[in-house]
Amino acid sequence: MAKPAELAAATWAGRWLAMARAYVELAKPGIALLLLFTEYAAMMVAQQGVPAWRVTWPALAGLGLAAGGAAAINMWYDRDIDGLMRRTARRPLPAGLVKPWQALSYGLVLVVLGILILWGWSNPLAALLTLAGTAYYAVIYTMGLKRRTPQNIVIGGGAGAFPPLVGWAAVTGHLSLAAWMMFLIIFLWTPAHFWALALYKNEDYVRAGVPMMPVVRGARATKRQMVAYNALLLAVSLVPALTERLSWLYCGGALVLGAWFLLGSVRLLREPDDQFTWARRTFFASLMYLPLVFIWLAGCAVF
Repeated sequence: MAKPAELAAATWAGRWLAMARAYVELAKPGIALLLLFTEYAAMMVAQQGVPAWRVTWPALAGLGLAAGGAAAINMWYDRDIDGLMRRTARRPLPAGLVKPWQALSYGLVLVVLGILILWGWSNPLAALLTLAGTAYYAVIYTMGLKRRTPQNIVIGGGAGAFPPLVGWAAVTGHLSLAAWMMFLIIFLWTPAHFWALALYKNEDYVRAGVPMMPVVRGARATKRQMVAYNALLLAVSLVPALTERLSWLYCGGALVLGAWFLLGSVRLLREPDDQFTWARRTFFASLMYLPLVFIWLAGCAVF
């Protein structure tokens, strides 16, 4: 039988572990990793090789901290609607694991640390781009767009598209056509990615009063727009082949990946609106498409 001191120690350790997990979750580490992945891929394209460690660490650390901070601010602001949706009801704030002021303070500290690292060890352009992306997500999207317009994801998609710009600036100190094309790839990928999720999680958004496209315009209009955005994404994804950093080999891979993602959205359009098999498949396809196209970008630039 455990002694009282042992029980107290176990309880104390359990609380600290739960608190640590809550703060990690506030930073949305899964999303942050995807952002850092696209940033590093852009750095490899800019360098046409593997960038030096002295360039890499402040770029990754600075953006990672700022992205985590923006996510925490997002959760702080959205704590009311997060508690209404099944998908988000167990997040740290609605679950009562973290107090609102703690989440906000944590987010602001992470953002400031990230910007300072980039300013001091990378360059001002990378720092300013990170600050712009953070403000775009935490303020423009979260506080301004998400609850007001069905175009929230379309306009707000720019927030997640900043990492390639940051990575490019960290390596070169400036921006170029290739960097902006990578920005547009993420920007145009975002609607199909989020709307596919919103199609089969529609009840959550209705319950929370969030005007996602399927809630406001219906499933049929949403699916048509997804096809249009994916067609445009396919076209834009080919443009980097015109830059001096990439060969036409990239074009072939981008064409295959883009056509595959587009055909998935066409299959979704053909599916009855009360069925969600292809909505789920399209969402998971979107999770595969973006890493694959950025792997191909980086690989073609290096090899």
